[in-house]
Amino acid sequence: MKADQTASTAPQAHFSDPEAVARYAEGPPRFVPGYSAMQRMAELLIAERVPEQARILVLGAGGGLELAAFAGARPGWSFDGVDPSAEMLALAERTMGPLASRARLHRGYADDAPTGPFDAATCLLTMHFMSIAERRGAAAAIHRRLRPGAPFVVAHLGFPQADGARARWLSRYSAFTVASGLDPEKALNARAAVDAQTVILAPEQDEAILREAGFSNVELFYAAFSFRGWVGYA
Repeated sequence: MKADQTASTAPQAHFSDPEAVARYAEGPPRFVPGYSAMQRMAELLIAERVPEQARILVLGAGGGLELAAFAGARPGWSFDGVDPSAEMLALAERTMGPLASRARLHRGYADDAPTGPFDAATCLLTMHFMSIAERRGAAAAIHRRLRPGAPFVVAHLGFPQADGARARWLSRYSAFTVASGLDPEKALNARAAVDAQTVILAPEQDEAILREAGFSNVELFYAAFSFRGWVGYA
């Protein structure tokens, strides 16, 4: 089994459930602070370094939200999107609509992506479903597929873990979902699911994984309550 194929089966089952897939597009814009702005920042960070006709690798492409946002903003970019869920990839194609012709969608994990070389890569709201070992494997697999100097943009749940910080930040995550309109009881269930089914690291651990994979000049570009995002260069 490949290093990045041992993630918990619970998230995979969730993203294969037809009802969950049908509701997916409602979640990130409501429950991830500054979600649309984060996508826009990711697009701008990529645009700093890539040619007008760029080839972009998108890991965790299911749902198609970032694919649609990037394709709509940059008509010269083409995409290879990778995701383990066939249902989420089908949703990505529907979400992209007429822009779907610019994306090749692949079912699998980072090691299943085409070899490239790619001009840039992203992994948004995905790595918190991977263990530390899986995250290292995915980051290394992406690095191998990038041109020298190519940007890699990543964002996911990440916050301090020591001295009770984890519980405090999970409660803040839950409070934000309630403030965004989620029923308080469902918010508590969501908090418990996030606690049990995701792997949330301290920011310095996330940065170290990127550097260990070979990325340089790793910089924080996004910090929104319980979420963090970085850019590094192959």
